[in-house]
Amino acid sequence: MIRETELKAFPGLPALLLLLALSAGSIFLLVQGIADESVRIIVLASILIVLVAIGWNGLFTVSPNEARVVQLFGTYKGTVRKPGLWYVNPLTTRTKVSTRVRNFETDKLKVNDKDSNPIEIAAVVVWRVVDTAEALFEVDKYTEYVEVQSEAALRALATKYPYDAPHEHTLSLAANAAQISEELTVAVQERLAKAGVEVIESRISHLAYAPEIASAMLQRQQANAIIAARQKIVEGAVGMVEMALEDLAKRNVIELDDERKAQMVSNLLVVLCADRSPQPIVNAGSLY
Repeated sequence: MIRETELKAFPGLPALLLLLALSAGSIFLLVQGIADESVRIIVLASILIVLVAIGWNGLFTVSPNEARVVQLFGTYKGTVRKPGLWYVNPLTTRTKVSTRVRNFETDKLKVNDKDSNPIEIAAVVVWRVVDTAEALFEVDKYTEYVEVQSEAALRALATKYPYDAPHEHTLSLAANAAQISEELTVAVQERLAKAGVEVIESRISHLAYAPEIASAMLQRQQANAIIAARQKIVEGAVGMVEMALEDLAKRNVIELDDERKAQMVSNLLVVLCADRSPQPIVNAGSLY
């Protein structure tokens, strides 16, 4: 495995001044040879001009958050990361690699969750290159590698968890976004470690049931919400009835036998649990 090493390049400013001086001297020498009609000087000046022209190829610049991978005849020589003007062997090739933070959003993938329900899911992956040698030489087109492996990790993760869990202690894609995102980051990093890439963050950007079951799942969610609301209403109504009976008994407002208590409990529960507001009825006769 090829790992990144630092290349000690020569400062570019002294090399630039030297090349300018050599260029001016070779041109002056060529003009002098033509003036003197000296073939020897003309040939020497021409060779010097060619060498200086080749020498100019050794100058290059490095911008902030950028690196240059230097190769000589196919052999990796090192990487220059420090910004500025530099000079290396003019016969080398220098490949620019951005080390800036990038983000990539996967397409909306259609997968089956743990309960075999078809869902649509997408994620955003924030990454950057940390090892330029691995990024260039260990994988082919590291940007495409990041995209493919991110989608593969997202597919694998989506099949491990249900879209929505019935119990609070069960992890689900919809209810536990933070934990799922952390696990997705670890999974993507494991796949991209050999490409010299660091995954800074990954999070789910889109999550929905597939269109063919979205309507049915919405009805199920509404039913679950209604049941949960009814349970809360019943619990509250029972507590209010119990409190009313205890309060009546403590204040000696009225004494009720078991039959009348049952009737009162029934009436109160109907009033408190009804979907609509009850219609009041005034009893103009006796209590019984």
